[in-house]
Amino acid sequence: MSELLKITLPDGSLREVAPGTTPADIAAAIGPGLAKAAIAARVDGELRDITRPLTADAQLALVTAKDEADALDLARHDFAHLLAEAVQALFPGTQITFGPSTDDGFYYDFAPKDRPFTDEDLPAIEAKMRELIAANKPLRREEWSREQLISRWKQQGETFKAEWAAELPEGEALTVYWSGDDWLDMCRGPHLASTGKLDPQAFKLTRVSGAYWRGDQKNAMLSRIYGTGWLNKKQLDAHLTRLEEAAKRDHRKLGNEMDLFHLQAEAHGSVFWHPKGYKVWRELEAYMRRAIDDAGYREVKTPQVMDARQWEQSGHWGKYRENMFVIPDEVPNTEEEGPLVSNDADWMALKPMNCPAHVLIFRQGIKSYRDLPLRLYENGCCHRNEPHGALHGLMRVRQFTQDDAHIFCREDQIVSEVQAFCELADRIYKDFGFTYSIKLALRPEKRFGSEEMWDKAESELRDAVVRAGLATEQYGWEELPGEGAFYAPKLEWHLTDAIGRTWQVGTIQSDRVLPERLDASYIGEDGEKHRPVMLHRAIFGSYERFIGILIEHFAGKLPTWLAPVQAVVATIVSDADDYALDAVAKLKAAGIRVESDLRNEKINYKVREHSLQKVPYLLVVGKREAEEGTVAIRTLGEQQQKFVSLDEAIALLKTEATAPDLR
Repeated sequence: MSELLKITLPDGSLREVAPGTTPADIAAAIGPGLAKAAIAARVDGELRDITRPLTADAQLALVTAKDEADALDLARHDFAHLLAEAVQALFPGTQITFGPSTDDGFYYDFAPKDRPFTDEDLPAIEAKMRELIAANKPLRREEWSREQLISRWKQQGETFKAEWAAELPEGEALTVYWSGDDWLDMCRGPHLASTGKLDPQAFKLTRVSGAYWRGDQKNAMLSRIYGTGWLNKKQLDAHLTRLEEAAKRDHRKLGNEMDLFHLQAEAHGSVFWHPKGYKVWRELEAYMRRAIDDAGYREVKTPQVMDARQWEQSGHWGKYRENMFVIPDEVPNTEEEGPLVSNDADWMALKPMNCPAHVLIFRQGIKSYRDLPLRLYENGCCHRNEPHGALHGLMRVRQFTQDDAHIFCREDQIVSEVQAFCELADRIYKDFGFTYSIKLALRPEKRFGSEEMWDKAESELRDAVVRAGLATEQYGWEELPGEGAFYAPKLEWHLTDAIGRTWQVGTIQSDRVLPERLDASYIGEDGEKHRPVMLHRAIFGSYERFIGILIEHFAGKLPTWLAPVQAVVATIVSDADDYALDAVAKLKAAGIRVESDLRNEKINYKVREHSLQKVPYLLVVGKREAEEGTVAIRTLGEQQQKFVSLDEAIALLKTEATAPDLR
């Protein structure tokens, strides 16, 4: 008789079971309620199928729908497989490729036999997926050899799958999952026990797009079908409502309506800022300058183009070259002068980040320990050669400006400097009405520096957040293994907007690698040379993306101090034109960004137009207002108007138009 396995449950209790017992068997032994609720298991921390046999002593935790992160990942993975099975059932000859889960759903890439798929195909595919759910087909795991997989895919005419299988490790057991007895896909798993475990009303196919096989433009174009998947219909409905609200808040749509900016192919990935949009930019820039001046930063300006050797020495050339815009150091004037240079040492590059240039400023002149900390700030314009398909309005661009700073400090100053930054970021985000969570991104697999260095850097960032009182559940404190930069761990600020979406913006990184690579040093109290620690930090992240986030967070209704036009004086009749112009002059003298609207249009038309432009205040004047020295104030988003004297209106707007006090 085989020796019994010792299975330890989360409460510390021990169960002895025969080899081959499944987590589902253990759930059933505990009770019928748990047997029904359990959908998967964590075996020694690894998420596994509920029906996968146990083969060794283990720590076992049963997963239910209450474990939402795991449950959602399982469901979305299953929805992706169901999508592929449904498509092949409806469109014979279609080849399958990959189908992962995503943050809010899933997708699958297909090679159709006859034509690309369109959005019109989605209702029929959804219906077929619901049929497969109703059939409650068991999802069964098997291990195959690479040779078996290649043979299977070739027999089925699945050339893409066969290509992928041929690249898998030779001699390694690989897994496939059967849906019933008639359809399979290769997959690491895990999956739910059967298709019937999914809620047929908890998913929706959303759109179709093109996608290159393995993301390479040189390869075949495939049809990608996207879907969103949840645990129940209530979650799906809430998500679809969020999507509708997000569409209304889309910064590209509002940016056009508010005449803030535009993008076009002549400068793909770069922004054309209109006067109103650039006014928002300038107000943010002025706000940030007040913040950094008060916090003891010194503003600098560095070159856009730098020698490739500098980037090579910093380590960025090897890591980021494919995303850098490079140019030859010298271009021949004539064909006789020879071809363009090709040696890396003869190339220049538009800077993708500011940090190496700030090191070069630090190195000018001898620095003493008394000079530290030295906080160098730059509104630094950078360029990164992002793929066309990755570009998205203001959120992902090729030319962007960072509110970038680097703090050069001594070892004994690190924690206090990071703490001060945490407190500064807290004040700034609260000025814009954001809540946020803080996450510590820890050492990645590929990195520069020693283990001792990483231990120290991670500990310093952790200690600073604790001292600032932010390493708490209230601030969503979390540590993220493997997600740090190649040269440093980092703290990340994830903002939550008005409709519950999160945006990663601010960051601070504790870096001992770059000062070493670029030979930055200072003279210590002992008269010897020492390496400074370099803290890379930003709060907005980039002006472009932060403005995009603000537009969507406020649905275009920016705070009055930030609005490009804070008030419009609009006339009802032409008899009030002179009074309106006098009111505009007084408002301007009080520092209000104001315009007049004297057009021969009905007031309701003017109200609608300026509401679309998201002007915070509309001051309506007619003949009576002109005679009495009053205005009718309409506040954006409110139906009622109130009548006040012009002086009262100016005082109100002056208060509303004042930027937050950072002191």
